[in-house]
Amino acid sequence: MSAIKKIKTALISVYHKDYLDEICKRLNKSGVTLLSTGGTKTFIEGLGIPVTAVEELTSYPSILGGRVKTLHPKIFGGILSRRAEAQDIEQMQQYKIPEIDLVVVDLYPFEETLASGAGEEDIIEKIDIGGISLIRAAAKNFKDVVIIPSQEQYTDLLQILENGAESSLEKRKELALQAFNVSSHYDTAIFNYFNEGSPEKIFKKSLGPSKKLRYGENPHQEGIFYGNFSELFEQIHGKEISYNNLLDIEAAIYLIDEFDETTFAILKHNNACGIASRNNLTQAYKDALAGDPVSAYGGILITNMEIDKKTAQEMNDLFFEAIIAPAYSNDSLEILKSKKNRIILLRKDCALPKKQFRTLLNGVLEQDRDLSMEDRKMMKPVTNKIPDDIEFTDLEFANKVVKHTKSNTIVLAKNKQLMASGVGQTSRVDSLKQAIEKAGNFGFNLTGGVMASDAFFPFPDCVEIAGKAGITAVVQPGGSVRDKESIDYCNEHEIAMVVTGIRHFKH
Repeated sequence: MSAIKKIKTALISVYHKDYLDEICKRLNKSGVTLLSTGGTKTFIEGLGIPVTAVEELTSYPSILGGRVKTLHPKIFGGILSRRAEAQDIEQMQQYKIPEIDLVVVDLYPFEETLASGAGEEDIIEKIDIGGISLIRAAAKNFKDVVIIPSQEQYTDLLQILENGAESSLEKRKELALQAFNVSSHYDTAIFNYFNEGSPEKIFKKSLGPSKKLRYGENPHQEGIFYGNFSELFEQIHGKEISYNNLLDIEAAIYLIDEFDETTFAILKHNNACGIASRNNLTQAYKDALAGDPVSAYGGILITNMEIDKKTAQEMNDLFFEAIIAPAYSNDSLEILKSKKNRIILLRKDCALPKKQFRTLLNGVLEQDRDLSMEDRKMMKPVTNKIPDDIEFTDLEFANKVVKHTKSNTIVLAKNKQLMASGVGQTSRVDSLKQAIEKAGNFGFNLTGGVMASDAFFPFPDCVEIAGKAGITAVVQPGGSVRDKESIDYCNEHEIAMVVTGIRHFKH
């Protein structure tokens, strides 16, 4: 038998009618007999195209409120029959079942209904039975049948129709792959809905599309990104985004989202090496860069405001991998595009997931994303000295930064500017010493500054070292059995301390 198959009969049953008119017109022009159901049949008839009702073929009406329409041997026999099998041919003739060569179908909008906050009854009714069965049947019999499982494959179908309504085996198998992707993604969404309240959860995710990256963290590692990057960003300019770029971009997004006022941040290896909040964007950039102009080289830049011409001019002399902003002036883009490989990302208004997961050993870890952020109302003073308004503002600022910095970490800040941080050390004292040395290297005066710690102080050594360096206020989660020792030291040396009760480890 030839691998080239001509479409003679098509079954069309879709929920979404957008762009279906062109498909139907092309099928009619190619002499294809159309079978359809309910609203789809009415739509096709409205185009003036002849169409046969599925009920006419099966001799059964649509029943049970539309739950059963296409579930019948004359439909599934027509799809699943093997054209080269003598027994199948004989049975098709015996039961007067027509061969169906093309199935165009989509699925009830289960995920959209779920996201809308609809009640359980509406959600359950959006679990497709007939559609998913048609998709699986046609995909299984790809040797003889073309399956179009969603509007995303309409372009493929139009190309087939331009070729005399004939398809190759290779094309049909490719469409079968896409069909099983559609069906498995749909079933995963339904499973996760039912699994949400289960005491014994099972991890299932369906993510796509995929994009092969230049390489992984290092050139000898393969890297692939699974997800729809274009939902979150529009890449306006620059080279292909790498694996490490993506890690930095995620860290930058989560950090900047903590700030409402004009803020600019520079990140390197997932940590902020500079960040400042100011009344104007240019000054915010300058003060962020001042935090560590050495580490800023090759970093990721991000802001929560439109990039203007003046700020772009200031930035342009710095070598950086990528800039992320919600908007750009035309003048700023002209300046920023002057470097061929510089990645320019326009951030779109799209919600980020509230769950995080990562592979581990032979399994997967899943957790809620850390959405807690403590303002001064949640900062409980535990020392005799209470932070003043300026110190409280800086404590809030520092606490936001420490939340998004690798543990163990200490953040030193003043006047809503990162002076230095100690990042990823195995000892909290080492993190503090690293931060103090770094601040000194870049000319910061720590007197009157504040310190934030991502976890409690097991000993009073950190507050002692910080106090001697000029720090006057501290924020930490608290909860150590030796908290009193740190509090006592602060009281003896007139340092303010507040506790939040919330730890922000980031591993």
